[in-house]
Amino acid sequence: MKLSIIIPCYNEEKTIAEVIAKVLTQDLGKWNKEIIVVDDCSRDATPERIKSFLDRIKYLRHNANQGKGAAIKTGLSQATGDAVIVQDADLEYDPADMRRLLEALGDRADLVVYGSRNLNPSRRGYSHYVIGSKLLDALVNLFFGTRLTDVYTCYKLFPAAIIKKINIASRGFELEMELTAKTLKMGYKITEVPIHYYPRKFSEGKKIRALDGLKGIWTLLKYRF
Repeated sequence: MKLSIIIPCYNEEKTIAEVIAKVLTQDLGKWNKEIIVVDDCSRDATPERIKSFLDRIKYLRHNANQGKGAAIKTGLSQATGDAVIVQDADLEYDPADMRRLLEALGDRADLVVYGSRNLNPSRRGYSHYVIGSKLLDALVNLFFGTRLTDVYTCYKLFPAAIIKKINIASRGFELEMELTAKTLKMGYKITEVPIHYYPRKFSEGKKIRALDGLKGIWTLLKYRF
């Protein structure tokens, strides 16, 4: 079994090498790793930091900045694994948690597994983000009759056959809502497992903004009805 791990990055010179190194060293049991790094036209030293890993990863680079959604779509075009997960390049998510998601998936091809930051009792985050995230979760649960706790988590483990049915249209962070809405609309079940989360500040490079939440609501409405 092979897991394709897509790492989208944009101006992550401070963390990209550490993230790749951590992913490479993870023991995923029966799962082999395929690591696909997609550089969304970084303007800092990110490409230089990646060079030492080129013999162990697939490296793709956009000629212009297109957004996280576009980077993931590019990564998917080169993914050959039986399952796919995204690893953000900012160290907010611990690659060691991937194994939890894989264990929850097992051998099922009809299940999607989310890593929920909100199921972890030690969950850390900034109050306005927590409130915004819970609002988005509540809307999804209202429209789809689910009980999800973390729609905007980065850790979404998809069987390749499911995610490749989704024609990704989003370029930004509203991708998380698009993936969730389209998965549920196709009739697949999403289950959640607790994961760790280490939020960073805007001064450290955090990119998501309040506008992304509004885009998420619009995306939900667009793909639900």
